[in-house]
Amino acid sequence: MVRRVKLLRKRGFTRLSAKRQVTLPLHVVQQLGLQPGDELKVDTEDGRVVLARQEGVAARRLKAIHTLAGAISGVWRPGDLDRLRDQWR
Repeated sequence: MVRRVKLLRKRGFTRLSAKRQVTLPLHVVQQLGLQPGDELKVDTEDGRVVLARQEGVAARRLKAIHTLAGAISGVWRPGDLDRLRDQWR
């Protein structure tokens, strides 16, 4: 039986896996408040890998809805929605 030994790494270091994945150190995740599913933009800068938090599609859509909600006035006259609800019942 082959016994694998996991090497300890210095704080703030990570390693690229065979699947080209990296694990972010916990202190970085906590400091930035990252959550599973958060989108990160990957780029290079002067020979370094740079990760930047990127607002996801869902967040951008939700922001647009909140910005535009109630912005179009005069589409429904007072009482129109109540009458529609009564018809649906």
